[in-house]
Amino acid sequence: MLQFMSHQSAAIKEAEDLREKLRHFDGATPVRALDPALVLPSKWANRHADSFADAEFEALKQEIAGAGGNVQPIRVRPLPAGTRGGNGLGEEERFEIVFGHRRHRACLELGLLVQAQIESVDDRQLFELMDRENRGRKNLSAWEQGVMYRRALDEGLYPSLRKLAEALKVDVSLVSKSVALARLPEAVVRAFPSPVDIQFRWAQPLCEWVQKDPDALLARARDLQDGQARTAIQVFEQLTRPPEADEPAMAARNQEHKLGHGQRSALMTVGARGDVKLKFSAKALRPERREALKECIERFLAED
Repeated sequence: MLQFMSHQSAAIKEAEDLREKLRHFDGATPVRALDPALVLPSKWANRHADSFADAEFEALKQEIAGAGGNVQPIRVRPLPAGTRGGNGLGEEERFEIVFGHRRHRACLELGLLVQAQIESVDDRQLFELMDRENRGRKNLSAWEQGVMYRRALDEGLYPSLRKLAEALKVDVSLVSKSVALARLPEAVVRAFPSPVDIQFRWAQPLCEWVQKDPDALLARARDLQDGQARTAIQVFEQLTRPPEADEPAMAARNQEHKLGHGQRSALMTVGARGDVKLKFSAKALRPERREALKECIERFLAED
């Protein structure tokens, strides 16, 4: 009996010691090693493909490979049954990334388990945690950040741009510029070497061109998609150069065709953008013939 009581006392003492140690972890989120194939990108994922192809991402992969896994856990939320292949009877447990897309991608490519904290959060909490984590680590590019904010506004996660800025505790002008970049025409974005190269300070001049002369901006953007290597700043300068800078180059590319002869002649000019201008000599287009020309043009335009 004395031996039993002695062992019992030791067990009670050990339990008390363990309870004291566990008290230090009250409120902590446990970390689990997950198969990265069962962890899906967030629907608010904001990284462009180029963010997973730069030298910084390669350095992150090497660091994780050397450590045998991600030392800093990512955060995920469990997917409910029936959503995006979520958890259900007979299915493996699946998760959605709250933050840590780059660490998750690195583990996925390396074939390593990903260390993750699991926490149930709603869409707004997820969005705000993701934004805070990104700004605290490798900042998103201006365009990536704009895409993230634009998506939140378009899907009604926040009622207004100002409410979004207040929730994230960021300057409303920063959010406005980011969203403006994300709403640039696709042709303009493609003109840059990569969307992640577009800078915040270019938002205003580019958006002014969208409002002032969208056709000219789009024509320049298409011209810049010629396969020639340019830096992002060179593309920006070409897109926002003054209109008069286009005139010599446009004139050089215009094609002129003389029609008729003598005093009854016309000049047809085909512009670089495909626009056509006709200029008649005074005697070739006397007042009594103008109506006939108008009718001829109307019939021509009506034809398929």
